[in-house]
Amino acid sequence: MEEMTFRLENFEGPLDLLLALISKNKMDLHDIPILELIDQYTALIYQYRSKRLDLASEFIEMAARLVEMKSYLLLPRSEEAERMKQELTGQLIEYELCKRVAARLGTMAANTVVAVRSPAQVEQDMTYTLRHDPAVLAEAWAGLMGRGSSRRAPAAERFEPIVTAPFVSVSSRVVHVLRGMVTGKLHRLRQLFLKSDDRSTTVATFMAVLELVRHGRLRIGDDEQLELSREKLHHKKEAGEQQWT
Repeated sequence: MEEMTFRLENFEGPLDLLLALISKNKMDLHDIPILELIDQYTALIYQYRSKRLDLASEFIEMAARLVEMKSYLLLPRSEEAERMKQELTGQLIEYELCKRVAARLGTMAANTVVAVRSPAQVEQDMTYTLRHDPAVLAEAWAGLMGRGSSRRAPAAERFEPIVTAPFVSVSSRVVHVLRGMVTGKLHRLRQLFLKSDDRSTTVATFMAVLELVRHGRLRIGDDEQLELSREKLHHKKEAGEQQWT
């Protein structure tokens, strides 16, 4: 990646900077290589922030948003990552169109003569002439005082999807992964993540894989090939036998 020499003072906001990065790297606005764009933006922001602590908050907020999006993109088949990518792409397309329209209007305005005069002084009659039913006035007053009908307690049905959502523990998914490896039913990482799985199962499976890799019980090859550490299992078996003896 070539050295970036942008100055943030020349941009109206983070979307303006993202469009500049897209243009400089000749990216397709309708098919953005989002991971490459995220890495370039965050590298530029953190490099600039180390020199100036008064960096505008909107640039830092966008950097945090892009880092969050990248974490979702690293997950296999993440619906949240696809939603965030589509949302950012739509904002960039809309912002780029607005810049084009603004530039065209500026060109038109530059060749237009505008003559204005001082506004005329008009005396306004502030008398309120409408008539209302007393019940309507009483209801409006009750709403202003916080006793209106709009402040109703939320229905119990709104909480049902949250309360009844199944909980999947990480330990149960660890057992599931090890059992699949030992029985030979599991060979690749993508076999662990099914479209039919709910969000709780997907997150628990992801955490289980991280734990197994961290403890050295599982290895993941470049082609998503899973390999079980037989040495770890052998030590574990010997420790169990010594404990019972």
